[in-house]
Amino acid sequence: MKKTIIALSALMLAAPVFAATTHATDDTVAEAHKGADTAKEKLHKAQHQGAEQKLKAEHAAEGKRDATTSKISEGSQKAWHSTKEGSEKAWDKTRQGAEELKNKATN
Repeated sequence: MKKTIIALSALMLAAPVFAATTHATDDTVAEAHKGADTAKEKLHKAQHQGAEQKLKAEHAAEGKRDATTSKISEGSQKAWHSTKEGSEKAWDKTRQGAEELKNKATN
């Protein structure tokens, strides 16, 4: 009986430490997600700029740099990249929200 009371007392004293650890871990994960999202955005931005520059170079090589069709195709590409990035951001937020709910439900 004495051992049981001592064990329960030790467990009750340690409970706040475990709770603080879990909270710190959640904050750390949130910060990691934010950093990963920022890095991903920078990577995609650089990739899109490269693709846009490549398309502009192709149009210049073909002598269609100032042609209306070239401007339209470059604008379409830029719009597509913007839409794609927006979709990825929304998907990442949804995935992270689901992950947070799952973690809260299991803790």
